[in-house]
Formats: sequence, C-alpha cells, structure tokens
Amino acid sequence: MKGDVILNGLFPIHFRIIKPNLSFSEEPEPPVCDGFNSRSFRWMQTMLFTLQEINKDPALLPNITLGYNIYDTCTTPTHSLRAALTLASGPYEDVSNYNCKGTSSIPVIVGDSGSTQSLVVAKTMTPFKIPMVSYFSSCTCLSNRNEFPAFFRTIPSDAFQARAVAQLVHRFGWTWVGSVAGDDDYSQYGIQAFSDEVRKHGVCVAFTEVIPKVYSRRKILQITETIKTSAARVIVMFALEGDAYPLISEVVKQNISGRQWIASEAWVTSALIATRENLLSLSGTIGFAIHRAEIPGLRNFLLQAHPFKTPNNRFVKELWETIFQCSLGMSVDRKGQRASTLSQKKCTGSEELNNTYNIYSDVSELRISYNVYKAVYAIAHSLHNLHSCTNGRGPFDNQTCANIFDFQPWQLLHYLQEVRYTSKLGDEIYFDENGDIVATYDIVNWQKNEDGSVKFVHVGRFDAATETGQDLVLNDKAVIWTGGMVEAPESLCSKSCPPGTRKAIRNGEQICCFDCLPCADGEISNEIDSLNCIPCALEDWPNLQRNKCIPKEIEFLSFEDAMGITLTTVSLLGTASTVAVAGVLWYYRKTPIVRANNSELSFLLLFSLTLCFLCSLTFIGQPSVWSCMLRHTLFGVSFVLCISCVLAKTLVVLVAFKATLPSNNMMKWFGTLQQILSVLICTVVQVVICIVWLLLSSPSPVKQTKYYNEKIIFECDLGSVTAFCCVLGYIGFLSCMSFVLAFLARKLPDNFNEAKFITFSMLIFCAVWLTFIPAYVSSPGKYTVAVEIFAILASSFGLLICIFAPKCYIILIKPEQNTKKHLMGKTCPKKSI
Repeated sequence: MKGDVILNGLFPIHFRIIKPNLSFSEEPEPPVCDGFNSRSFRWMQTMLFTLQEINKDPALLPNITLGYNIYDTCTTPTHSLRAALTLASGPYEDVSNYNCKGTSSIPVIVGDSGSTQSLVVAKTMTPFKIPMVSYFSSCTCLSNRNEFPAFFRTIPSDAFQARAVAQLVHRFGWTWVGSVAGDDDYSQYGIQAFSDEVRKHGVCVAFTEVIPKVYSRRKILQITETIKTSAARVIVMFALEGDAYPLISEVVKQNISGRQWIASEAWVTSALIATRENLLSLSGTIGFAIHRAEIPGLRNFLLQAHPFKTPNNRFVKELWETIFQCSLGMSVDRKGQRASTLSQKKCTGSEELNNTYNIYSDVSELRISYNVYKAVYAIAHSLHNLHSCTNGRGPFDNQTCANIFDFQPWQLLHYLQEVRYTSKLGDEIYFDENGDIVATYDIVNWQKNEDGSVKFVHVGRFDAATETGQDLVLNDKAVIWTGGMVEAPESLCSKSCPPGTRKAIRNGEQICCFDCLPCADGEISNEIDSLNCIPCALEDWPNLQRNKCIPKEIEFLSFEDAMGITLTTVSLLGTASTVAVAGVLWYYRKTPIVRANNSELSFLLLFSLTLCFLCSLTFIGQPSVWSCMLRHTLFGVSFVLCISCVLAKTLVVLVAFKATLPSNNMMKWFGTLQQILSVLICTVVQVVICIVWLLLSSPSPVKQTKYYNEKIIFECDLGSVTAFCCVLGYIGFLSCMSFVLAFLARKLPDNFNEAKFITFSMLIFCAVWLTFIPAYVSSPGKYTVAVEIFAILASSFGLLICIFAPKCYIILIKPEQNTKKHLMGKTCPKKSI
C-alpha cells in the first residue's frame, strides 16, 4: 500500500523452505517457501490493522498517510537477508504483484521475527542507519548498542527472561535441571543467559542439548534418551516452536511423563505444540509469555480477509486453503512460489472464518500481535514528533528539523530513541539505552480444559520495572504441575543436607551432587545445605542433632550426688565415731589404760582425726576460691597434726623403755609439754609450707575442658604442683618415721605398749596413700576428688580403729583388764617361761 511514509515489514508467513533442484542441468529454481503459518499471518494483518487505525486518527499524523511493504522471510536468515538486500538496493518486490516499482525511501523496518534473522538484517542495515523495530527478536546479543545502534524491539530481552526463569527455578528449590535449546541465536543466547543466572542461585544444569535446525531423527532420539535417563525432573527449553515441535512429538510418542517443562516465550503459547495429544506428557508446563492484551477491533478486521475480495493477495488464498483444507487452484510460479494441492476439494468462497476455530482469528492470546501493534505505534509517534518539530528548535545541525516527506532514516532514529507514549490499552511504551522495552511477562500454566484441550492459565507475572524486589509474583495455589500434582515436584541431584550435617562435594561432579556428612565432635550446622560446620565455644557442646550448641554439663562432686551423699555420710560417721571415742576416753580418763597411753596426745590425736574427717567435706560441693584454698591447707595441716601425734606417741614408747635402764634420765626431757611442743613444731612446718603455697600460687577453681569433650570438669587447680608435692611429701616423711619407729618398738614387752597398733595403723596409712597417687592421676573429674576423699577417710579410719579400738574394747568390754596390775604385767615368750 502506498503512502507518504512507507513502513517495511518482515514476517515469517511460512515456516520452512523446500530446497530447489541444484543439479544445474537447467536454470536453478529459487527456494520455495512452504508451511503456511496462520499465526504469523495474523501478526502481519495486525500491522495492516494498526496502520489503518493510525491513518484514521486525526490527532496522530494528521494529513499524512502511512503505507507499507511486506516481505515473507520464511523463518530463515537467507530470506531475511534477501529482503534486507532488496530494501537496501532500492527495487523491491511487492507482495501483491511482485512488479518492480522503482526506488523508494526506506525509513524504518518492522521486524524481524527471529533473533537470527534480525541479526542478519540489522548488520546489513547498520551502515545505512535504517532503524529496525522488532516484535519477536529477544536475543540478548541484540542489546549491544555498539554493534546494533539502530535496533529497537517491543519484546523484552532474553536477559530478563533468563533472570525470570532462574528465579522461578530457585523459588521451588530445583537444583538439578536439564536444558534444551534450538540451534539459533535466540535459543543459544537465551539458554546461556539462563545458565549464567541460575548458577548464581547454586543451581546446576544437568545437561544441555541442542535441537538441530535440519531435522535429524538420530539426534532427536539421543536428546529424548537423555531426558528419559537423567535424574533432572525439570526441563528448561529455549527454542522456537518449529524447532521444539519434533522433540516434543518424540517425547509424546515415547510416553515420557513426570517431567516439569519450563517453556520460553517462543513456544509457551504455541498452538502447534499446545494440543490435547501433547498434554499427556506436557501437562503442567509453565513458562513466561509476552504480556497479553486485547486489541479492540482487530478480530473484525481479521475476519474481513477473503480470497475473492483480494484476488491478488496470495497470502489470503493460502490462509483460506490452510484453514478450510480446500483448493483455490493456484499454479506453480517459476519464481518459486508455492502451489496448492490440486487433489484437495475446491474452495467455494462461502466458507466463514467466524464459524471455524482457527489460530488466525483467535484473539484470546494476543501477545506477539500486541508487540507488532506497539512497534507500529512507536514508529508513528516518532514520526509525529519528527513532524511536530519547529525550525530553530530542532535537534539537528543549526537546530533544524527534518521534513517528514523527505527525511533520512538516521533522523527518524533520533526520535525513536526518545519516543515515549501511552498506548490505548494504558501501557507506557519507551526504549531504554539499549533499545529494549521494559520487561513484563505473564506466567502461563498449561492446564486441561473440560473438553481435554489445553487452557493457558495466567498464574503470575514478572515485571522488571518493579523496584520493591518483588519482580516475580506467582500464585502457587493456582499452578497445576506435571501429572496434575498440586505440589511442585522435586528435581535434585542430592537431597538437601539437614542441620547437623555439611555438604561434601563428590569428586568430579557438580556442586549440586554431594554427600551429607555429620558434623565432627564439637561442631554444629544450623542451616540446610551448610558447607561448613561451626565449632561450638569451649563452654558449649552440640546437642544430639548437632544443630545447636548447648552449655556443657558442669561436673563436680556435689552433695546431691549419690557418691557425694555416701562420702558425706561416711565423713560424718567418722567424725561422730571420733567424738564418741573421745567421749569414752574422757569419761574413763582416770582409768589406768587411758592414763598409761599418754592421754594428752591421745586427745590431741582425736582432735586431729576429727579435723581429718571434717576436711573431707571441703572437697564436696561446687569449688570456690575459699573452698579450694581451705580444702588443701586444712587437709595438709590436719594430717600433719595427726601424724605428729602418732610420731610423738611412738617416741614416748621408745623413750619410756629406754628410761627404765639404770642411770638413764631421758624421760625427764620428754615430758608432756615437750611432747606437745614437738607436735606443734612439726605442724608449724606444714603451716609454713601452706602459707607459702597460698601466697605464691594458691589453689583456685577452674573449668577444665581437656579431659572430656561433652562436659566441663569444675575442679580446684593446685596452683603450684611443687607446693602440693611438698605438703604430701612432708606428710609421707612423718608417716615413714612413725612407721619405722613403731616397727622398732612393736615387740617391747609391756601391755601398755601401743607401738604394734601404731605400726599397723601406719602400714594402713602408707598403703592407702601409695595407692592414692596412681588413682588420683588416672581419675579426672569428680572421681579425682572422690579418690582423695576416700584416701582421707580410709587413712583416718585406719588410725582411729587401729589405735583406739583396742583401748575402747578393754574399757567397755574387758574392764577387768583396765587395772594397773594388768598393765604393769610382763609378757614373755613361752620358751622363757
């Protein structure tokens, strides 16, 4: 159609080419376009409708008529290139009669449909600065402004679609997905952008298969086998509907189900693929579609198409033959045009488009058609701005304006870059610095209609212009997944590692394939799929699930423990026994046996034994600064006092017998006062050692974690081990002296000689403390304290029983032996009688 300004459109009216005979035995025929695409023809008709609407608008481009030239690209780059060269060289082929009309201005191109075709055309048009506004070329590569400075599009860049698909995959926790792409720029750039985006979310691509442009059954079978055997249950496919169709057909033929398909916008609403037969394998398919719109008046315009009304329009004839499966008797043209099949029934012309469902007249899913609508209006508004320019305020040299009846393409390019308008449907249209439109997608879900056909259900949207971070909005409850499931399927190489474990990547495999290893002792993980376990603090320890650090059990010998109760009871029993013995001796203090065994030292010994029994109580309970200092010093002093008394008693026995010899007055130098002083002097030495110990490095409470991982030992640190060894060593020294002296005096003949009892008590004392040392070293924790208390109580009971039990026995059971005569009696061996 002629006009003041001619818009050139590129549309894939056919979707395949029949290759000509290339034997060169005669002049080769041009390739024949075959496979009429009713959907693409609707896109072309939408352009014509839009131009008609603009020409009738009195406000937009008044008194200016827009015309058009339409070229069929046959969905191939070669035909797109042919059209581009025709445009650039001047002569053109008219779609109605194909007669050369001479040269004309080529201000702008609407198209092309495919990214690969647009790449070819854009590279051809770039030297001429001829702007292109594509309605269906979404390859990210076309956003390169350095390479394609005159390219614009009303379909979002695949960079946004790839980001949207990646967010969808991440939303449902799919970490193991397969990908399939067509062998063209749209598909390859799209699947690559998706792979790059999805890896940012930690998702792995299990496989990537490429559908060949030239049909190969062997390759299709190989791709199908990969899909069948892979553990990936989610398949993302970027492909044109013509490329996707053979693969989908094979998938349906082999009855491969249970796969969740995610479709790119190129085929998600394809009527060629979305059939009731394919729904068996593709039910629940979800994908991103171009924003849908309703264009008022378009359906009525489409229904006006009739082959008899426009006899020179070959495309309308093909539409009629395709929809009604009849023949209009078209003949083969030497220029390579398609012929109708003569064997079909004849078309009568009485057929009604309105009475038959077909893709051409179905305006319920206007997506690409709406892109065509927006593209034509964007050009019209740019022309309007160009025509509205006032000289002296123009954007060009010397502030001049362009003449709409005679302008250069680069002048229109300037206005296209700045165009911004609101469509009749309320959408604001403008191009960013890369020539891209704001990305808006509808999320479409394939569901089953009551009649078994495919129903495209709108379940969400993606709006890249949203600044709140909620660019992906999806109604999960409205989605029907593969197989009719209401819950999203799983697609994992390895299931998520629960808290308490960490991910261990398998050698030679992707990061999504891993093993879950329990955290080591002392470490936790409180997140799903944790890469590392976190060590707990020294005071904490993991719980059984190893997902939380809990305070360690603090262990010490408490009064509430069964062991603590037992030792306390024994200690108090020993104290009570000592007091009882002291009471007996005090009551019978004037009897011979009490007076003969040095009652002053006996009572001092009983007092020290009482301290020994009571000092064991300081070892029980939660350690504190005072209890730690008291327990060791009281233990050391009380035992030295006790052993000093025993040593003094032993010396008294020896001196007493020596004093019976003629002219020996040693006993007067070892009276009661001297005995007590010797005991005190020996005790003062231990007191000095303990004071030095406390001043230099006193015992203190400490929480030990080196013995056990799961609990803390709350104990008293000795401070100075040397001082502790000195305390024990001094006790051991006095004990050894007492034992040696008592052993020497054990056979002295008098009845009041208690050396043999002291010998036995010292033997028990030394045995207890010799066994205490290895037990003390090898029993950490509260058992160390228990062993020490046991040693204290055992040695104290040994002294109490061995030294005082015989006396109490005579006093209470054999009072007849508690006489001076009996005690002064000599005991001799039988052979001397």
